[in-house]
Amino acid sequence: MRLDKLLANMGVGSRKEVKRLIKKKHVTVNGDVVKDPSVHVNPDEDCIKVDETIIHYQKYVYLMMNKPPGYISSTWDRWERTVIDLLEPKYKHFEPFPVGRLDKDTEGLLLLTNDGKLAHELLSPKKGVSKTYYAKVEGKVTEKDVEAFAKGVVLDDGYKTKPGKLDIISSDTISEIELTISEGKFHQVKRMFQAVQKQVIYLQRIRMGELLLDSTLPPGSYRELTEKEEKYCQSLR
Repeated sequence: MRLDKLLANMGVGSRKEVKRLIKKKHVTVNGDVVKDPSVHVNPDEDCIKVDETIIHYQKYVYLMMNKPPGYISSTWDRWERTVIDLLEPKYKHFEPFPVGRLDKDTEGLLLLTNDGKLAHELLSPKKGVSKTYYAKVEGKVTEKDVEAFAKGVVLDDGYKTKPGKLDIISSDTISEIELTISEGKFHQVKRMFQAVQKQVIYLQRIRMGELLLDSTLPPGSYRELTEKEEKYCQSLR
């Protein structure tokens, strides 16, 4: 990989700024000053420094975010705030994107990465990666609803969902539930409850496959995946 490309990819600066640093002898490779921006380096073997700072090359980034309401799951929008707006510059330069979508008013677990293959596998119907949601529902959720969801319900467009596992936490005029599904149709959780004449008034995704929302993450915050979480993601690729 070209030295200037590696440094730019790691957020040291723009390609123009990086070339200026190199020509001013601020960059060393294995202890030797390098003045040619086009020199090729091996990020796995070479020790690259900018002044006294070692640059560790990282191709992919994997971030767990607790998405807050009011943000859309997109990389850019002219009118709306996006989840990318919440990231620090050191992560933005990786150009991550959200894996799947959460509605603007939905909170919870959102994975951000620049690993396109992983994103494809996590969302692939063939993989059937499950997603679990916590919801508050207007209306008394009953065992009849549990049975209906277990068989699959017919949405407003005529599509019959795959079976879902509905667990009732509390049942009253406002019920609390957890729902696990293995597909991700548009507004699916809300539409599934509409199919049984109920309305979701609060929705939070708490799990995606083996990735569990970190309870210490306040809405709007994020962190890199742990080694165990990343290994799980890599197992899907």
